[in-house]
Amino acid sequence: MPLIMEGGIDVDDLFGESSSLGLGLPPPVSVPMSMPMPAKGLAQCLDEMRLLGSRQKITWSRLGCVAYISPDGTRVSVRHLQCRPSDGKWVLGGESFLATVTEAHNGNRLVHLSCNETGSELAVVDCLGRVSIYSISMALNSITGLRQAMLDSSDDSNQVVGMMWLNTTRSVHAFHQATKVSGRWTYSPFRRRPIGPFHPANKGALICVTRAGQMRLIYQNPDSKWAELPAELKNTGYSDRLLTHASMVATQAGILVATYSVCQKLCLYRVQVNWNPPQWDPTQAKHPNQFPLPSFRILQCKVDMPSPFLNIDRGVDEQMAQSLPFPNTVYSLTRLEIMSGQVDGQQGSTSSPWILAVFSKPLHATPDYPDQQGPPSVIVRWHLESAPQAFHPKFDEVPSKKSNFQPKSKMELRRLEDIHCDRYIISVDMVEHGTALAVTHDDSSISFYDTRGMTIFNGLDDGSTVTCLAQAGYQYPMETPGIAISFSPNSCAAVSLNSEGQPQLRLMEHSFGSAGGLYDESKFSSAIAALTLAFSRGCGADVNTDDILMVALRQLSADGQATLITETFRALPVNCNFTVDQEKLMTHPYIPKCLSLQAALGYNGRLKRRTLASSVPWAVIQLRHASVLFAFFFQHTKGSPNEAYDPEILRMILGNAKWTLDFSHFVLSEILDLAADFEDVFNDQEAFTQKLKSTTSIPLLTLLSSMSRAFLRFICRGLRGVHAGFANTNPATLSNDSRIYYTEICQVLENSPVRIDVYEKFLAGVDSAVKHAYQGAGFGDAERPGPEKELLVSARIPPVLISAVATLLRQTVPTLKAEINRKDILLNDYSWIGFGTDARTALYRRQRDVDILKKVPLRPPLAVGRDGKILQAQKRRRCVRCCEVSGDTSLPRSLPYFKMLVKLNLLRACPCGGMWMLETEAGAAVPGASVGGGSSLQGARTPAVMGSG
Repeated sequence: MPLIMEGGIDVDDLFGESSSLGLGLPPPVSVPMSMPMPAKGLAQCLDEMRLLGSRQKITWSRLGCVAYISPDGTRVSVRHLQCRPSDGKWVLGGESFLATVTEAHNGNRLVHLSCNETGSELAVVDCLGRVSIYSISMALNSITGLRQAMLDSSDDSNQVVGMMWLNTTRSVHAFHQATKVSGRWTYSPFRRRPIGPFHPANKGALICVTRAGQMRLIYQNPDSKWAELPAELKNTGYSDRLLTHASMVATQAGILVATYSVCQKLCLYRVQVNWNPPQWDPTQAKHPNQFPLPSFRILQCKVDMPSPFLNIDRGVDEQMAQSLPFPNTVYSLTRLEIMSGQVDGQQGSTSSPWILAVFSKPLHATPDYPDQQGPPSVIVRWHLESAPQAFHPKFDEVPSKKSNFQPKSKMELRRLEDIHCDRYIISVDMVEHGTALAVTHDDSSISFYDTRGMTIFNGLDDGSTVTCLAQAGYQYPMETPGIAISFSPNSCAAVSLNSEGQPQLRLMEHSFGSAGGLYDESKFSSAIAALTLAFSRGCGADVNTDDILMVALRQLSADGQATLITETFRALPVNCNFTVDQEKLMTHPYIPKCLSLQAALGYNGRLKRRTLASSVPWAVIQLRHASVLFAFFFQHTKGSPNEAYDPEILRMILGNAKWTLDFSHFVLSEILDLAADFEDVFNDQEAFTQKLKSTTSIPLLTLLSSMSRAFLRFICRGLRGVHAGFANTNPATLSNDSRIYYTEICQVLENSPVRIDVYEKFLAGVDSAVKHAYQGAGFGDAERPGPEKELLVSARIPPVLISAVATLLRQTVPTLKAEINRKDILLNDYSWIGFGTDARTALYRRQRDVDILKKVPLRPPLAVGRDGKILQAQKRRRCVRCCEVSGDTSLPRSLPYFKMLVKLNLLRACPCGGMWMLETEAGAAVPGASVGGGSSLQGARTPAVMGSG
């Protein structure tokens, strides 16, 4: 028997009526074929944004860690950018998981992630408002728990609708813009002061606003235990207590808090956090009763009912005159942000904060109904202004005891013109250190707005001024639509989550005016200036700059990369001339950052040679590491000798002493070979010059550069101090291991084929040759930085120093031969230091790794013991930038060694400045997938893909 509906029975005939049923349903909507289908998962994304303000499923830490919530909402995955050791290509590293996060939240759905200002701590929030906090301690993919979520209650009213970390008490160097003056770019640095409130003990602290209208200050005490301070926001009615969104920003006058309730009311509060005592002295008795205790002071500043924007035919004034709630609206708030005012670098002032709200209509709104018409999303803005309170004139007639009474100013919200968007907005982010606003749409397009007037950046408008990457013409190409996005620390890259919850890496691109086969030198110059400005801002704020390096490798040719390096040396600024005033080398904050960028641009994988322009800065980085280490040890032995003679510290001193001695001998050996090789052209100036131009010698360039030569001098001074310190130390005060290490250090120095004082005499001879070369050419202090920069940045010997090379080879070297053991120098094996160009060095590089911190060879990945059994490979961390390794994979058990690593900034970072990653498989980097193919200026774009993890 056929089913009753198989024949397609008419419903009207079934009821015996000729007319159709009048059920009051809207007529069916025919979707035009040209209308794009909404992205998968967009409807759920809009619902989540409407119901809960804290919905950040992915975040990019300033340290370089990318954390995102898994598709099932129960785990947090971690990735990071990294250079692949096999070929030097940059990839998004393999996936690792945040340990115990599922158990900590009892399997509840995770909804929000937030990193603190420095990027070292991560807060994870679940659907019940419970917060767990984690810390990046030793590596980007090794994150430890600080606070358990079980400390919080499980209640729907405890859901977090807004969150903000308290800032740290540190001022940073910022850069306002780049301006072209007389054909050269100039950069305007200024110091940006921190904005409170601050934790007195400089510990972690964050503020949460819950759905029930409660503020929670979660903070860590000096004893590392966590505490909480609750407070109720003032409300005008019971329904206002049900909040959907909240946003906070720190200002000089306190924290501004904006909330939005289910009855569509926008409230603005000013909150002050006071600590008692306001300062914390760690030397005082560590008793809980003496820890700083916070308190809230909450003031309600303003209540507003956002005016409608539905009828786009009405004028702005007419729209603002109406109030919510208004009938039949389908628009709902999906994003609420308080934007901090932009800092004016020239005036040093900060503009007033402003509020941004995004209202969106349902994805399946019916276009035939008037109340459901309008753009998909509307950006509504208010500007916060202080206005004096006006009193009635009658109050002037009342006598007052205070003749100079001034009424307090009040906060006013001035509604700005709305911005209508023809696409749904899924994210609004302040990027590039507050100079641009990134608005991400559902079709994956990203628009950048100037935060001053919300004018959109369409490319290069002013060829003589650059404020950010977007203004200079950089943009994100279209990719697969996503439901969440997070930008890198310098906004050069982004990671979005697609509809399946999987991450996708995106990089900024620039055409350099090359469309249609044309090339615009002005646009290329502005693009370089924008990258330089971004790098300078990243260095000044001490944030990870791997995203800038990745864009430079993908977008710039070799010549373009050299131009970028030259600009960064000018912008920061770094004076490469250290023939005098050499002590600044040890404390200059930007020298290692510039050298690291230059070294990374010429890295092609661990089995290939670096470019010459990359090898010289890489040598300087390692010489600086040893110089700072010896200086720290020498100073520490005077103040705290018991800590300085810790076995782990002495082991590190021993390894670096061996490495620096071998490097200095390697330099001297090369110079001896060059002296013999150039002997037949000493009397022919033209032939000598031509032969020198074709010579590519890393030791010669290292000697001629005043920067690396100064570090070699510091190393000699440090080694002499280490040796002298042992003679003045009572062996009975040393532990057995310390005595063994210290004795071996002295034996290494005493058995050196070149005494320290002899090598210092050699360096003095090079100093004299360089000095006379400059004086003979008439180069003063103002002219010397030019050739010094050419020597360091371009790895070319400038013409002015050719005579110095002749003096070095003809006069300085012969005077040393009687004071050195030339045989030992020439026959020594220098393969392990990694700068040779011979087959032995290449073989060592393939078989062994050297600990970049301790300068100790590490066990091979597949080491075989004497009994023929394969030994377990030594665990290691690998630098995500230079790909060098360290054998330290956990926090040091020795407190003095831990203090030293923190003091030298080596706990989380490599000497090159790159962050550490913990290898998941010993001896092999975490797998990943390359993004982009070539480094040519106008190379075709390769689709971004993700590694399988």
